[in-house]
Order: sequence, then structure tokens, then C-alpha cells
Amino acid sequence: MSVNVLIREVSEEDLKKVIEINMVSLPEHYPFDFWLDHLRTWGKAFLLAEVNNEVVGYVMCRVETGLGYIRRGIVKLGHIVSIAVHPNYRRLGIGTRLMRESMKRLKEYYNVEEVYLEVRVSNIPAIRLYESLGFKKVKIIKHYYLDGEDAYVMAITT
Repeated sequence: MSVNVLIREVSEEDLKKVIEINMVSLPEHYPFDFWLDHLRTWGKAFLLAEVNNEVVGYVMCRVETGLGYIRRGIVKLGHIVSIAVHPNYRRLGIGTRLMRESMKRLKEYYNVEEVYLEVRVSNIPAIRLYESLGFKKVKIIKHYYLDGEDAYVMAITT
């Protein structure tokens, strides 16, 4: 199936739909103020995907300063906090497009030197997506998720 996908910045009016995608797609959820804070602070890299004016995916990012996973020393880090595509729209390249655009914008608007994320060790489709974009597994965090599952930290330089 080929779909026409629009990638754009999230607006405050979009947040309810973005949160609905999160609720049906992922076991990790956040309070409304967390979403709103990310939108207001790092909105140039908080993106959604639309198909026929329907929100079908999103990527929420933030910018941090800390020790690099790949580069040595203190660096500006782009953190992919959450990404999800509605189950009915998976395997159409939407996640790849969201990731590419968010990484581009993290570099362009926030001058990050690395981008990183956490992913469940069991989430093979997501790991494959991130590896296809050049991310490397750099660390394991034991019992990262509320259910006790470990996470890989994956990172890439920009």
C-alpha cells in the first residue's frame, strides 16, 4: 500500500491526537504537561505524520547536554523520547520518515552533536529501523521499563 504522508510540526491542538496514538501503540505513557512542555520547548523537533488529514504517527524529542555516547566529553544530545506509528499504518516507511526529519531538525535548529534513544531489547522491528538509519547499540540499561524489561541505548552522531 502506498500512502501520501505529510510530516509537520505538532501544534497544541494536535496533542490530543498524538497522545491517542501513544496510548494505542506503546505501553509507556506520560502526563499531558510532559507532552506540552516538550512541544513548547523543542517544538521544531516534535513532529507528526498525517495521512488524509488523520494523525497516524509522531516523534517527540528533547535536547540535553551530557556525556556523549559516541563522541568524547560533554556534547549537545538530541533525545528521541518517544516515537510511534498507529498499528494500521506500520511498515509503510512512516517511522523512517519521522526519524529522518526529527534528526535533521535536531541538528539544524538545536545544533545537536549526537542523537540517542532507548528501545526495548525485544522490539526487533524498531531496532532494525534504528540500525538502518545508522544508530549503534552503545549500552544496555537493566530493568529500564516499568515491566522490568531491559533497554538498549542506541546512538548516532550528526
